[in-house]
Amino acid sequence: MPARTPKNTPATYEDAMQELEQLLAQIEGGRLPLEQLLSGYQRGTELLNFCRARLQAVQEQIQTLEAD
Repeated sequence: MPARTPKNTPATYEDAMQELEQLLAQIEGGRLPLEQLLSGYQRGTELLNFCRARLQAVQEQIQTLEAD
């Protein structure tokens, strides 16, 4: 498993997407107890926010490069 930075933040966008896909499969599988379902949903929200932030940062970099 890839190394994680503090607070379980994914190292890369790709790592976050992979973990998010795994979480989705577990949640959609319907086999998680309620508490794990809730924590999985919370983790999924964190991962989604991370991915959105990374995409925004890349978009800003592209806009800066295009402006030059």
